[in-house]
Amino acid sequence: MFCYNCGCHLSEKDFCTGCGADVSLYKRIMHVSNMYYNEGLEKAGVRDLTGAITSLRQSLKFNKSNIEARNLLGLVYFEMGEVVAALSEWVISKNLSPDKNIADDYIDKVQSNAARLDSVNQTIKKYNQALVYCLQDSKDLAVIQLKKVLSLNPRFVQAHQLLALLYMDREDWERAERELKKCVDIDRNNIQTLRYMKEVEQMLMPDETVKQPSRRKKDEAVRYQSDNEMIIQPLSVKEPRRTGVSTLLNIAIGLIIGFGVVYFLVVPSAQSKVRNEIQQDMIKISNESDGKTVRIQELESKIAELNTQIDSLNQEIEGFAGEDGTLRMVENLQRTVAEYLQKGDMQAAADSLENISQNVVMEEMSESFRSLYQGLMASIGPELSAEYYKNGYDLYRTNDYTSAIDILTKSVYYDAQNVDALYFLARAYEKNEDAENAIAAYDKVLEQFPDSGRVRDAKRYRDALAKIQTQ
Repeated sequence: MFCYNCGCHLSEKDFCTGCGADVSLYKRIMHVSNMYYNEGLEKAGVRDLTGAITSLRQSLKFNKSNIEARNLLGLVYFEMGEVVAALSEWVISKNLSPDKNIADDYIDKVQSNAARLDSVNQTIKKYNQALVYCLQDSKDLAVIQLKKVLSLNPRFVQAHQLLALLYMDREDWERAERELKKCVDIDRNNIQTLRYMKEVEQMLMPDETVKQPSRRKKDEAVRYQSDNEMIIQPLSVKEPRRTGVSTLLNIAIGLIIGFGVVYFLVVPSAQSKVRNEIQQDMIKISNESDGKTVRIQELESKIAELNTQIDSLNQEIEGFAGEDGTLRMVENLQRTVAEYLQKGDMQAAADSLENISQNVVMEEMSESFRSLYQGLMASIGPELSAEYYKNGYDLYRTNDYTSAIDILTKSVYYDAQNVDALYFLARAYEKNEDAENAIAAYDKVLEQFPDSGRVRDAKRYRDALAKIQTQ
């Protein structure tokens, strides 16, 4: 454990040995956070995922930087099918601790699979659409959407619970029980699941408190079949004589019953068949639409990738053929050489070479380019260096050390073997009170020209400057 104030490693004492801060309360908070983390880890091990989420959230309330707790919370969300919540926790963890964080691996495994990301996106959309169908009282369509959701993400606990609730609403208790058992397999102590399961079990359990009516010892009525009707007549009642009016009345009643049977049984059955056909057509259309949507998204993704490649290639082409591109620099070098050979203007050639050197990286250029550049430099360099040296030396003698430094630097650039230019560059730095650059220039004189007559003076001036700096 490290001090919150100075980052020093804490000992068993209640104060930091590094800065003296009181860390007794800080230690207590960290211990409580770790305790809740261990509790969440144990609950996750026995698949009490809801309890694990509660404990891990408590751990993060005490210490939001508890990376292990946050990563575990993401894993628990992922196990419950809530991929977006899991990614949120892992991204926060990565931002809090970017180095050697296993959350990087979790995020890469999800994001590297484009099909998985698309599946997650489809799952969220379809689940939200199912909720909309429930609010619109289109429960059959909600069931269809939830089945699609679970086909894409079988571990989505909330989708199982909502589907079970819809089955309970239509009193399909066995299917509701199957969905709730799947929830229990994923998360054993989910309160919502257990509440639904209790109600389903009560409905599936036979009611033993209802007593069956006992049969009478003796039949108190005579039953017999007359055409399509069951006639029940008490023993104590005598059958009245049939008349023409009663016969017509019975026929009318029979017709009414027949129409009732047709209206209440046959018509609803036909309507139900039509509705089922319509639902099957809707499912087929929805599946075809989903397939086309996925295909369109794949094509759009490929188009975006190709556009990115095109932009990259255009940038590379611009790098070669642009105003400061490689091809333009090659053309400039060739034109500079041609003009120098025709006119012999060294200053113009030097200016062109300086411009080229500022816009290219020599190590990245071709061998022929470097050879041509170095050949031109070798041709004009010594003479330009001598001219720059003469001008720089004149400026040095007139005590214009700043201008002398600029001109003598160019002299050394065009001819690194010009020991006089390098020596007086060091002297100009010294006169301009730039001891660091002066010492560096003196060192080059001593290293590169040990046999030169300038060595003795360069060493004397260099030692004097070094002695002044050490004081």
